[in-house]
Amino acid sequence: MRVLLDECVPRRLAHAFGPEHSVATVTGLGWAGTKNGELLELAAANGFEVLVTVDVGLHVSPTTPLSVLVLRAGSNRLEALLPLMPAVLERLAVLPPGRT
Repeated sequence: MRVLLDECVPRRLAHAFGPEHSVATVTGLGWAGTKNGELLELAAANGFEVLVTVDVGLHVSPTTPLSVLVLRAGSNRLEALLPLMPAVLERLAVLPPGRT
């Protein structure tokens, strides 16, 4: 699965997805500062299937052709997000496109 990490997610979290997922970061692609709606369109147009974010205020249109996973932790630090990864990987295994 092609996964995009939002710029508010530590890029080192990409290592926790394992080899079965292709993970890129918003910053690494040069898309930092892109507004949410435009980012979702850009991600979908570039073949990403899932956006992973900690942005609880992200508005996702019902017509968005990719899934959005919002990670909820005490902070967006790697140490706070790593414990969520087993559940994230389980969710990715069954997540249909366009769902949050």
